[in-house]
Amino acid sequence: MVHHTMNTSISKAARASSSNKIMAIFSRFAKKLLIICGALWLAGCAVNTPLPAWPAPGQGSLPTAVNPPGSSVVTPDASGTRVQGKSRWVPVRWTDLPGFENDTLFEAWNAWIKSCERPGPTFAPLCPEIRRLSIGSVEEQRAWMVSRLQPYRVESLNGAADGLLTSYYEPVFRASRQPTAAYAVPLYQPPAGLASRKPWFTRQDIETLPEAQAALQGREIAWLEDPIDAMLLHIQGSGRLRLTEADGSQRTVRVAFAGTNEQPYRSINQWLLDQGVSKINPWPDATKAWAAQNPQRVSQLLWSNPRYIFFREEALPAQDAAFGPRGAQGVPLTAGRSIAVDRQSIPYGTPVWLTSSGPSVQLQKLVLAQDTGSAILGAVRADYFAGTGPEAGALASKVNQPLKLWVLWPR
Repeated sequence: MVHHTMNTSISKAARASSSNKIMAIFSRFAKKLLIICGALWLAGCAVNTPLPAWPAPGQGSLPTAVNPPGSSVVTPDASGTRVQGKSRWVPVRWTDLPGFENDTLFEAWNAWIKSCERPGPTFAPLCPEIRRLSIGSVEEQRAWMVSRLQPYRVESLNGAADGLLTSYYEPVFRASRQPTAAYAVPLYQPPAGLASRKPWFTRQDIETLPEAQAALQGREIAWLEDPIDAMLLHIQGSGRLRLTEADGSQRTVRVAFAGTNEQPYRSINQWLLDQGVSKINPWPDATKAWAAQNPQRVSQLLWSNPRYIFFREEALPAQDAAFGPRGAQGVPLTAGRSIAVDRQSIPYGTPVWLTSSGPSVQLQKLVLAQDTGSAILGAVRADYFAGTGPEAGALASKVNQPLKLWVLWPR
């Protein structure tokens, strides 16, 4: 009752004044709320903004935060340069990346999403944004990269920025589940007790010593027709088999890298050159032609490379048929967008701007560091995944040309 009496004693003018004050307070609050919401909206839609200015190195464009725990990249020095294992990363402008404004990015974004299946600690926080941008326009994707990443030119520790690009691919061969007169070259699973980084029997030992053959008894996956094809599969590290099963049915499976005898790799092409053979390309056709003319020396040719690769069989689901084998990062490779690198120079999962000019291919594109290889050593060194099948193989056999790399690292 007391409250009702007090309320009824307030005049209309007082009520109006109070109402005006309340409205004024509400108006100021609403304005602030709109400003805050607008700022949040703009932050969430940053990819729709124009490209940020491209500052010069050393003018506030470089990251200042310490890298996340587990990152292998050291904190930059005063100039912004970082030392990463065997390489030195020098900050540059985005305009220093040849052709950056012309790449369509779509295929690279698919490869980037694959990397986000197993990201390192540095890129994991960006993966939700990368996934959302998979449906964005190329302009939005490019603007996001410029705003979120800093490009660094990759150099050797002595400052050399020029390197070497080679290429590899996933071969496809006919094979048999059972040995026959035509299919007599086995592909093996790893033997029991194979230890990482501990040398096992050489290729020659595996083909000639009873104890090595006993260790591999029952480990056969399938048999190929041609020993040069088997060697090619060993060099590439994986491939697809169009397999004839024991019941006569046909299916395609993948054989993926599962281990090695930890012996040194030697190029059989170099061995042929040392024997005075002047024509070794196109590979492997020229090598097969030499083998057909010199059947008594084929074993000597093969044994010149003591390294031996063991495989595991994998199913090939229809939805994964367009992708290559899993690289060292543990994600499927994307034709034309995945590279193998020296992991002591470029961490797995790092986006890389690659340029290379040669007689076979001209490249200016975004790629992802998703694999490695025993011959891929050094700062400015990459092996370009060309894809699957004979056309990819024809391209891969021709690529041996100059290379420049830029890593794109979170700010």
